[in-house]
Amino acid sequence: MKRLNWGILAATLAFVPALALAADAWDTVKTYTVEKKNEAVTYGKKLVRETDREIKELDRKASKASGEAKAQFKSDMQELKTKRKEAARKLDEMGKASGAAWEEAKNGFADAYKDLHDSYEKAVKKLK
Repeated sequence: MKRLNWGILAATLAFVPALALAADAWDTVKTYTVEKKNEAVTYGKKLVRETDREIKELDRKASKASGEAKAQFKSDMQELKTKRKEAARKLDEMGKASGAAWEEAKNGFADAYKDLHDSYEKAVKKLK
């Protein structure tokens, strides 16, 4: 019988709730009305903080790679940082949006966050 590496299993399972949350996060953001702008911004900040933690953990794991893999992860991390900045910029715009600009601002953040999340998913798959 093969022995199960509990550390790897625990680390993998730790990502499952965060990934499940992120999978619907951009749709959740799109449901907020301008009257619920403060709640939407708070939710957006929570998403960005969670993603920051995930990126930091991925960066830690990627730093253990070597050679060509390390160069690829360095490139992936740069892309993630760029997309994270864009998501933060869109979140800031969403927080400042008035009624007339609300739909465009919230959809802009939701799309930027989805792009960030998709890039993160691709980087995680490469690490496996």
